[in-house]
Amino acid sequence: MAEALVHVLLQRLAMITQDKVQEEFKQVTGVKKQVNNLISTLEAIQAVLEDAEYRQVTEARVRRWLNQLNEVSYEMDDVLDEWITQVLKQQMVKQENQGENALVTTTNKKKVCFPFLSSSCFCFRQANHLIHCRDIAVRIKDLDERLALIDKEKQSFNFQNTTSGPVLPERQQTTSLPGDKTFGRDKEKNIILGKLLSEDSCQEKGVPSIIPIIGMGGMGKTTLAQLVYNDQTVKTYFDKRIWVCVSDPFEEIKIAKAIVEGLEKNSPSIYSNNLQVLLERILELIEGKKFLLVLDDVWSPKLGQWEELIKPLRKGAMGSRILVTTRKEEVATLMKATAQIIQLKQLSEEFCLTLFYYHAGIEISSESKMLQDIGEKIVKKCDGLPLAAKTLGSLMRVKKTIKEWQDVLSSKIWELEEIETHVFRPLLLSYHDLASVIKRCLLYCVTFPKDYVFDRDNLIELWMAQDYLNAKGSNEKKRNGQKYFENLVMRSFFQDFAVDAYGKTRCKMHDIVHDFLLYLTKNECYTVDYKAGLSERMEEANDKVHHLTLLHVRGRVSLFYFRNCKNLRSLAAHTSDHYAIDQKIIVQLKCLRTLNFGGSGSKIEEIPKEMGRLIHLRYIDLSESNMRELPDTMNSLYNLQTLRLVRCRRLRILDLGRLINLRHLYVDGCENLKLLRIERLKSLQTLDTFYVQSCCYEGNKLEDLKNVNELQGHLSIHIMGFTKSAKKAYLVNKAHLLHWRIVFQCRRWEMYPPVGREMLNGLQPHPGLESLTISCYWGRTLLTDWWSTLHSLRLLTLENCKWCKILPPLGQLLSLESLHVTSLDSLQKVGVEFLGMDRSDQTQTTSTFKSSFPRLKQLIIDSMSSLREWEGVDDPENNSITIMPCLSSLTISGCFRLKSLPDFLWKTPLQTLDISHSHMLEDVYGREGRGEEWAKISHIPNIKLGIRWIQQEHDQDTDRDDWSDSVPTDDD
Repeated sequence: MAEALVHVLLQRLAMITQDKVQEEFKQVTGVKKQVNNLISTLEAIQAVLEDAEYRQVTEARVRRWLNQLNEVSYEMDDVLDEWITQVLKQQMVKQENQGENALVTTTNKKKVCFPFLSSSCFCFRQANHLIHCRDIAVRIKDLDERLALIDKEKQSFNFQNTTSGPVLPERQQTTSLPGDKTFGRDKEKNIILGKLLSEDSCQEKGVPSIIPIIGMGGMGKTTLAQLVYNDQTVKTYFDKRIWVCVSDPFEEIKIAKAIVEGLEKNSPSIYSNNLQVLLERILELIEGKKFLLVLDDVWSPKLGQWEELIKPLRKGAMGSRILVTTRKEEVATLMKATAQIIQLKQLSEEFCLTLFYYHAGIEISSESKMLQDIGEKIVKKCDGLPLAAKTLGSLMRVKKTIKEWQDVLSSKIWELEEIETHVFRPLLLSYHDLASVIKRCLLYCVTFPKDYVFDRDNLIELWMAQDYLNAKGSNEKKRNGQKYFENLVMRSFFQDFAVDAYGKTRCKMHDIVHDFLLYLTKNECYTVDYKAGLSERMEEANDKVHHLTLLHVRGRVSLFYFRNCKNLRSLAAHTSDHYAIDQKIIVQLKCLRTLNFGGSGSKIEEIPKEMGRLIHLRYIDLSESNMRELPDTMNSLYNLQTLRLVRCRRLRILDLGRLINLRHLYVDGCENLKLLRIERLKSLQTLDTFYVQSCCYEGNKLEDLKNVNELQGHLSIHIMGFTKSAKKAYLVNKAHLLHWRIVFQCRRWEMYPPVGREMLNGLQPHPGLESLTISCYWGRTLLTDWWSTLHSLRLLTLENCKWCKILPPLGQLLSLESLHVTSLDSLQKVGVEFLGMDRSDQTQTTSTFKSSFPRLKQLIIDSMSSLREWEGVDDPENNSITIMPCLSSLTISGCFRLKSLPDFLWKTPLQTLDISHSHMLEDVYGREGRGEEWAKISHIPNIKLGIRWIQQEHDQDTDRDDWSDSVPTDDD
């Protein structure tokens, strides 16, 4: 930690020595000399920090010395940040004054009075500014003296000079972890499958059989449960499968919500906090069905909680099962399942070695005998723990020489007796091998609760807010954050990855890794669980704590509990209960960089105007709060980089004019929020949603985005009424926006041609757009002038365009891979224009080659209530027309008037055909293979007609209501 902190300080001092900053302080005597002293001392300390960081594990004196250095470094960081902020503020005020004076000069004939007033104000501000500078100079002098004492003390430790700074080491290039594989658990898997699939005559009527998997942390309980859960036979055998991560504490409302969501996504019951409502919904969804419920990572439920939760589960069909993973045998006893226990023991040395080499990326046969011998000795230290073998393997992935392997084997860390858990030693080895800047990023993850689902981009924003990413520009910082994240992924510190259609990466952290980070940060990061009681625990918190996390907050958070925590750099609340924060708390936290009060439980109604004094703030999340307005003083937060106000539905105005460093703005769900002066944010990179008001009303206009050309990633545009400003927004210039969603929420009469066509033409995207969704368009046609320009478009969704009667020529989209057309209620016919052709294309006899949808892999036609005809193509004998040559998946659902599908579909390389809720098609192509057109589709390997799933490859029929490939998101 200290090494990365010192590196940041040297960067700040370098910035201060620049001419434009130095000019502001040249009148303060002695500052330049003290700054030079600080630089010299810090560089001397930096040279020995790598050795000090390593030795602190075994030497208490070194650990105390580093703690002193950390505290001085934090204070210095605050002072330097305040200094730089003051300079930026002064420069901005000067620029604004110059602009206002210029405006007055050209517009007001009585301008002779204004220079006097302006000069008077300017002198007053200059005086205050000078006083502030001298105050900072005094504080710098004090820090310089304290740092000199620390530097003097370091001589007594005989540290070795190792490096001049925390440089990111070279790593093997990687884009993701190796594919998940398991080793040595076939026996346990077969035993569990036998228990799940057998007709258990001993099962008590009305009680699902409960099978506990018990083992110590890091033994692979969740991995084994996932292996069973995703087994093809299990998917076929059970009507419903639900995966719930329980963790600690056992919260029956949270678990019940997860069960409902697993059974029925988007159910209104999910948003209820009434346990009775949730249990009744579970009963409705599960009654009479054979289900498999996995409760992963169960710790300590109370008997009453378990009995309440099990009540609706008793209504499942015979053969239903509950699979539980836990570290505690008491859980199996409480659930009355001791007879079914699967005790997970250590892996054999052979399988541990295989797992180790797999994650090390090494082919055993290709390596030297000496390297194999060292590897075998390292693996013996894992004591059969899969997590330890995986961690050490990931560490050795970047070790290429025999000496590097020997250094790991002979490390003193293996001899440490004070390490709390055996598996911590391999983690500590991997941790110490990280660059110091990456260590800080990893340690910050402990501020989140166990089993938290991390969003990679959000995590990088938080790292950036804490100044953990060493770079000058925002784009460079983001790239560094991505590199650091990939490095931690390669080292197996993250797991359970999921990537959505927009490229958003989400993951989790193993709870043993979380415990390990708690062990490393117990003096600096603090978590308060309100369910565990407050009085005693908060007494331990003091001014050494820099990151405070509140769990299960309920009611009002009192100032009393925070009276000692005045040096906090991050404050976060994670809860589903309703809570409010005493305003006085926020005001006293003058060192705060991150304030995270967002979430479904937030009931914050007012933010104090004094928040404007928290000049270090870089990240604010107030999502889902009840505020009607934000104080004007928020404009003083010059350092603010990320502002999240998701679903703050009562907010009306947000002035962004002075937030010059704002890079990420999230306002989804704030339909009535006017974003004042957003046009000034020329460096804004993220804007999740932009609500455009009708030209008849005050509100956001598309032309406000004219100069905001650095937007990246995904943008959702909601058009609330007819607007004439679409073309003036120059959306085509937003080259870094890769994913668009356009939602029309205006009235039908506003969209009649030519009005609708003009508006749609004005929304022309950049040719580099990769995905596009058009929703609720009220025009009769989606034809525009820009479809043919979208050369990079891969994903396209057209949904709820109720009055659209003609599809655009989408076959011309050369990169399109997935197309989803749903709820176009007025569309009666899909003609050849959809393929990007006209009649002459079908009758041509020349050798000119024509291709339609050349890369399309997935096509979904859904809920088209008026669709009666899908026109085919008469392909000439010279085969001059190729249609959908890559199509592998076709889904037709809710098209009950459609009588047949075009023959060209059966010439594509289809692997999956799904026809449901379209009875005319189901009859034509044959239920159970007896339709008159069955021969046309019989070559397709996987066919679903209605609820019947026919797998041609295996020549067997299988009934399944749920045939999706659902993957759980928790690993152990």
